[in-house]
Amino acid sequence: MKTAHLLTAAAALCFAAPLAADHHATSLEAVADEALESDDLAWDFVEGITTEVGPRQAGTEAEARGREWAIAWLNAQGFANVADEPYEMETWVPGTIHKAEITSPFAQPLVIQPLGGSASTGPDGITAEVVMFASVAELAAAPEGSLDGKIAYISHSMTRTQDGSQYGFAGPARWIGAQMAKDKGAIATVIKSVGTDYHRNPHTGGTTFRTADGGADIGRAVPTPAGALSLPDAANLERMFERADGRPIMMKLTLTPENLGTTISGNVVGEIVGRNRDLPPVLVACHLDSWWNGTGAFDDGAGCGIVAAAALNVAKSGQPLRTIRVLFAGAEEVGLYGSIAYSKAHIDEPIGVGLESDFGADRIWKFESNFRESNADLHARIAGSVARFGVSNGRAVASGGADINISRDQGGAIIDLQQDGTRYFDLHHTPDDTLDKIDVVQLRQNVAVWTQVVGILANEGTSIQTGGPVPGAPATMGE
Repeated sequence: MKTAHLLTAAAALCFAAPLAADHHATSLEAVADEALESDDLAWDFVEGITTEVGPRQAGTEAEARGREWAIAWLNAQGFANVADEPYEMETWVPGTIHKAEITSPFAQPLVIQPLGGSASTGPDGITAEVVMFASVAELAAAPEGSLDGKIAYISHSMTRTQDGSQYGFAGPARWIGAQMAKDKGAIATVIKSVGTDYHRNPHTGGTTFRTADGGADIGRAVPTPAGALSLPDAANLERMFERADGRPIMMKLTLTPENLGTTISGNVVGEIVGRNRDLPPVLVACHLDSWWNGTGAFDDGAGCGIVAAAALNVAKSGQPLRTIRVLFAGAEEVGLYGSIAYSKAHIDEPIGVGLESDFGADRIWKFESNFRESNADLHARIAGSVARFGVSNGRAVASGGADINISRDQGGAIIDLQQDGTRYFDLHHTPDDTLDKIDVVQLRQNVAVWTQVVGILANEGTSIQTGGPVPGAPATMGE
């Protein structure tokens, strides 16, 4: 970790002789350009947390160590108002036995991992006939009761895309498939991993079950066992169906996850304090937790490194007008607990704009906002400023990442800095989510773009969403 006298020095310079707007812009551009070539702050963060903490399953002791590590890192870098904001959550852990095997007609083991929220089969497992569905739509069309006493297998045909859009197409197999299968009578569900690699690394992730009365309370949900096969194993199972000639395919499934009940998670926050506290802050977010089966480098250690490095880089060009608030959200993977808790706790504190990094560490290729029409000047200014980094001006309306619920709940300004997702779902929620997968050159491009964008936002004196006066701020705000 690096000691940081940089904020003290920057603040002293700023208060002694406020920078002119054109001087600041030139300085910001220089800092962003330097980040493109040599920034090591983001790498320092992701290398450190993956090495010293590793996997950070939500609600566990490992996630708590991750928060402690992140707090120490933020303090060492000179962030102000660093804190751990705790909240309670229902905690699921994967257990120790994850096995699937075809017992007939083609006896052999398959590689599987439980899905978050899965019930346990017990250590002795369950054996039942498998019924294959090529898609969630095909499962939805199955008659009620047609899966009584059976195991449902759900496939999909996800492919690689730059924008990651195939996740929305294939994701329901994991998100809602197990509950749908249960509604048809299935005693368990197995899915083809929602991913695009062909390693024998299953992709985990959460699945959702309803309560006995049809509600959505996770703590009272009534799950069945649910797991994801690696893509090669799923392909093998599908070939078995082609060759079975009507014979039933029998599977023994053994998954032993546990519910630990209510435990403590938390959000870690820190600030680069702005010159004018009447102006709503710029919120830059990521999530600190990961699944148990990888070290959370791509998802989302890199994102936390990127947003923190950008905040520090903006401070190098002078103390910003607005405060930059860093949010390392907890328990994102298992149900957005941290994002929901942060919004609930801070809903009465206006946010100027929210943006999040949570799609790996590959290059940013497109900028989007939800104020392209309402504040066309600012949108155009930001788009022009990042064009030199190979970032296009997107026309879609930004909706924001999972951990900036507060911006959506407040109806506020949002920016999306879209990363290249071509290889993201090769790694997503797998044991392959490790530090060696991060391309340092692309990581630095992320930091450079974020530095430029956050620097502009943090020095915007009018409403980011409309370009007009800032609601609730004094008529004469100054600096």
